[in-house]
Formats: sequence, structure tokens, C-alpha cells
Amino acid sequence: MSTLPDTLSTRTPTAIALEETLLWLCSIASPIGEENALCNAVKERLERVPLAGPIRRYGDSIVVPLVRSGTGRPHVALVGHLDTVRTENGPARIDGDRCFGAGAADMKSGLAIMIVVAETMRESLACDLTLVFYAREEGPYAENELGPVLDADPELSKVDLAVCLEPSDNKLHLGCCGAIHATVTFQGRTAHSARPWEGENAITKAAGLLERLAALKPIEHRIEGMVYRTVTTVTLANGGRGRNVVPDTFTLNLNHRFAPNTSLEQAQRDVLALVGEGARVEFTDLSPAAMPSAEHPLVQKLMACGVRGVEPKQAWTDVARFSSLGVPAINFGPGENAQAHQKNESTDLGLVFQGYKIFHSWLSQL
Repeated sequence: MSTLPDTLSTRTPTAIALEETLLWLCSIASPIGEENALCNAVKERLERVPLAGPIRRYGDSIVVPLVRSGTGRPHVALVGHLDTVRTENGPARIDGDRCFGAGAADMKSGLAIMIVVAETMRESLACDLTLVFYAREEGPYAENELGPVLDADPELSKVDLAVCLEPSDNKLHLGCCGAIHATVTFQGRTAHSARPWEGENAITKAAGLLERLAALKPIEHRIEGMVYRTVTTVTLANGGRGRNVVPDTFTLNLNHRFAPNTSLEQAQRDVLALVGEGARVEFTDLSPAAMPSAEHPLVQKLMACGVRGVEPKQAWTDVARFSSLGVPAINFGPGENAQAHQKNESTDLGLVFQGYKIFHSWLSQL
């Protein structure tokens, strides 16, 4: 087991390196679509570390082959996205036991651990290790660069386990729900609102669907001891041409979240059945789910290394991309989940150091 101290109050070289690396990452702005500068900086820094091969770059994403033993050891990939959401943040700074800056929690704290692992643990690793830093996670599924990276880099489809360091407060979040966004359009006919019988009101045509949505209850699925919930929510609505015009078009965005034991195709059929007749459905974002992999031996070993809890991942993450390739994948990271996408985002440095300690213990005994 690791003999590293428990908190950042002990000013070890590793603690200082984690703090300085996180601050460095947060000082390089990388809102979605503008990851180039951070990708360049991370690549340049990791090229100073002895590697098993050249860093492979795809757009503003990189794959870093850290260690290859050739002895059949487990092969683990640590995976993190470079981009942040666009939100209001002041200059990156350390204030007491917290780091402030865009992405401090989601997910530059995870990136800091990946970099410090590369710089401090290479000789003590008990596994082959690959690091993946990728762009455009905070946008639509189809624009996320991890998809093209996995398509172009065949080695990643052969890893034994992928760990996405999404913010989870050092809790192990298993699997993920799938996610669908669908634009539902009701069509009517305009008329003067003084003579509504001359038109057809597109908004009131949606009444049946809205009533069905209001009556929906979460559907629970127990999978490998985890409870996941299928839910469907209206998140956007738009209609009407003027306050004295009968609306001829009404659109809704439906966000459907479905459990890991449901295929993407079945989830689409469920949405169509819910909407029923009388509306046009356009699927605008299709993200598959991922199974928990709770019984995987490498996951079991991580559970034994001091994680703060084990929970199902009700939201969607990129573990689903690995799962669709047949690669077990889990979510585990040091960022504060509640701080993700917040104005003046920050994270607890103690969680970052605790997360590094857990990774140190796990990766050195696989």
C-alpha cells in the first residue's frame, strides 16, 4: 500500500507538484473549441518524460504511450478532456486549500493527476499505461474528438480498462446512462387569434404529449447491484409568431436518459412510442449507455484502494465510447462534482491529493 501522507497540509514534493500542475493547467484557457494552446503545452511537457513511444496527435487531442513492459501486464488507459465550459471565472489562483479557475473541478484536477503520475510513477507502475487527453467533450456527441481518436488509434481498443477522470469526489461512478436529444415538432396553421377556428394551434396539439410527460415516473433498473433510472424531460420549447397569431409551429426538445441495459436503438423506439402520432421527431444527439463493469478484477482492486464510495453514474460520460468497443470503462476523478460548470469554479486540493494517493496505490500493485 502507498505510504504517501493523507492531506495536502504535508508539503511533500508530490503535493507541491499536484498543486502547481493544477494551477498551471487552469492558467491556460481552454474553452470548448479553443483547446489548441493547452494541447500544445501538455504535449510539450510530457515529451520531457521518458515514453514508450512517440506521442500520437489527432487534432487537438493526444495519446501518450507512457509504459510498455512486453510482459502481458494489464494495460490501463487514463482519459481526460482538455476543454472547459464557457463560464465566468477570474484568474486562476490558489486560495487556502482550494484552486480556482475554469475547469478546476471539471476536469483539470483529473488532468493534473494524469500528468503527475507520468512524471513521478513511471518506474513504480505495475501495469502498462496510456494517457489520453482529448478535446471538445463539453459539446454534442458527434463533435467530441474522443470518437475520432478511438477510430484512428487501434491500440486504445485493446486496453484492459479505461478510467475517465471526470469529477466524482473520489467516488467510483460505474457505467453511465445513455442520452438522447430529440426535436419534436408539432405543425399547425396560422390564423388571427380573434378567429382561431380558421387556423390550427400547434401548441395545443402538444397537450397530449405534455400530459404523458407530466405523468411519467422514473423507471428503475438494477444492474450489477447498481440502480439506474430511465427518465424523459422537456428541456426547451419554442413556438408562436406573435401575440395575436395562432401558432403554426411548436417545437420541444426531449432529453431521454436510459439505463445501461437498454440499447440506443431501443431507446429511440421508446421515444417514438412516447411521442405517438401527430408530430415529427428528429434525433439530434444519440449517446449510448455503458454497463457498470462492477465485477471486473481491475475495478475490484481499485475499490480496495480507498475510494470514497461506489455509485451508479446517472448521467452520460465518455465511458460509453469505450464500452461500445468492448472495453470496460469507469468514471473516477478527484474534482468536486458539484463545482462542475459553476461560475467561479473551484475544487478542494485535498481531494486532488487524495485522488493521486488512490491512483498511486492502485497503479503500483496491479
